[in-house]
Amino acid sequence: MRLTDLLHPHLDGVTTVVDATGRALCLAPCLHLPDGVTLRRDDGRRALRRGDLVLLSYGPDPAVHGTEDALLAALRRLRPGARGLLLFGHPGPEPPYHRLLDDLVTQRCQVLRAAPLDYVHLHAGAVFTRLASDELLPPHDWFGRPVPTDGFATTLRTADEYVLADLAARTLRARHQDLERRAEEAERARDAVREDGLADRLAATVREKEQLASALRQARDRVQVLQARVHMLEGSTSLKVGRALVSAARSPRREMPGLPRELYGLWRTRSVRRTAPAARPAAARTAPGAAADDRLHLVHRAFAATPRDRLVITGVLTDETAEDFAADAVVNRPLPHDGPPLVRRTDPDAVVVQLSACTGHGPWALTGTGAAPDLDRRLAELLTEARALGRSAVLWRDAPASAAPGLAQLAWDAVLDADTGVRLSRLDAGPDARERLREAFQWDSTRVRLAELARLVGAPDPLAERRVAVLAAPRGRHEAARLVAQVLGQQHRPAEVVVPAPDGLEELDAAGVPVRTGPPTAAWVADWTDLTEDRPDTLLLDLMCAQEYSGADALGHAAGGADYTFVPELRRPLLVRRSLHLAGAPPASWCGRGHRLFAVRGKEPS
Repeated sequence: MRLTDLLHPHLDGVTTVVDATGRALCLAPCLHLPDGVTLRRDDGRRALRRGDLVLLSYGPDPAVHGTEDALLAALRRLRPGARGLLLFGHPGPEPPYHRLLDDLVTQRCQVLRAAPLDYVHLHAGAVFTRLASDELLPPHDWFGRPVPTDGFATTLRTADEYVLADLAARTLRARHQDLERRAEEAERARDAVREDGLADRLAATVREKEQLASALRQARDRVQVLQARVHMLEGSTSLKVGRALVSAARSPRREMPGLPRELYGLWRTRSVRRTAPAARPAAARTAPGAAADDRLHLVHRAFAATPRDRLVITGVLTDETAEDFAADAVVNRPLPHDGPPLVRRTDPDAVVVQLSACTGHGPWALTGTGAAPDLDRRLAELLTEARALGRSAVLWRDAPASAAPGLAQLAWDAVLDADTGVRLSRLDAGPDARERLREAFQWDSTRVRLAELARLVGAPDPLAERRVAVLAAPRGRHEAARLVAQVLGQQHRPAEVVVPAPDGLEELDAAGVPVRTGPPTAAWVADWTDLTEDRPDTLLLDLMCAQEYSGADALGHAAGGADYTFVPELRRPLLVRRSLHLAGAPPASWCGRGHRLFAVRGKEPS
């Protein structure tokens, strides 16, 4: 939620907003106060009366959010009828409100509404008022409207809701703490394994260096042998006789008269060499391996000198999972006989073993079930090689662990208990199935699952392919405010906003959406230069769903109202791949250049 959406329903009767937050917080661009309401900085001395609304902040960083003593001093200056907005800077789903609850009760302050906020330094907010009597004010609904009721019913409803909400929240808090503890333990274990893996990787590198040096020495010795053989061949009598005969055949009239004399000289030279064996080249006598196999063994090793921008997996996977993963990652599938060499050649970010690949059909079937001990040994060798290279071994447990209990006996760096997700192109894209597409895109897609794997192993995030840059050119304060509202209202929030000048867009930076000038850096570009248009909050979400479903390079409206189909031309491009946008080619030529265009119909605001 935006700060203005939380604040504005409670500005009735307010004439002055007093900013008593930390000096590092600049809230003025985020408030969008209406006419007749002024904003001033708190001087720390003046009492706060009816018609005033004070802004307070409470967070873990005193340099940003101010101190707790300053906050309590401001609470003590509240008079009956004054209001306040308490902003929490603590990350997480539950701010430490209990530390201020007694002080709010002591100062007779009733909290009217609380909601999460989505800013870099502010994560929740609560609107409260200083009561003028012993009667509680009616609570507010989600839209900020007061719920009509009398005093006793309000008190009774508040007491009942407190007990029931605490019952529901207690389990969630315990679950959250348990997940945090498990995450910390997994991080410590991964760090320990990574440190141990560095030594193993260094030892493996030294062994590889020694092997390469030995191969280089053998190659040099082989070259010396070959050079000696070439020298012997060039000095042999047979070669010289052959050359003389070929020369005589080519020019009989000129070369034939001298041929007998030349052959006699070769015969005399050959007789002299036979009596002087010491004249053999030293390399031919002393070179090792002269009687060895004459075949040359060449080792080819390919590598990429550029930084990796995709997740690289060596995986024991099912055919369908490998196909789905290959859309967002580099997938190499080892066989039982070539696992360790494949890991050494590809140097993956993670070695992934899918449990269902060990219980279904394929080369790794029956692994971990106890029915194929040889496969268990080969899998253990594969994981040992990954650990020697300092790479993570991950068990993807997408089936009951009892189906392959032997896998639990192996050493894993991480275990993912989830399915492998669904590829959006496998889903139905009919009009009645769009909500399912949205849910799969946000929570259940293969790309989301791979992002969790990338986070565990420290690899490039596949979700970076979903980053969208919004191009806009607001003219004046009203268009800038409209741009901020449309950007922050999107369910799929843009990664950046590119404008000619960043004036008036400070709230976007405060909400974690960078505002910049120049060319876009995100993977996709959305043109929002026309700020008079009403854009639904699902616009970018639906466009990215359609892109991930189709794999298209540009999406937008097409002639004839075509929807969810490939078209030869877009009447109005809405989302374009960054490389295509920077190429500068006219949209009419995109299809002719081999780019895929996908049509989506406009959606009504949700």
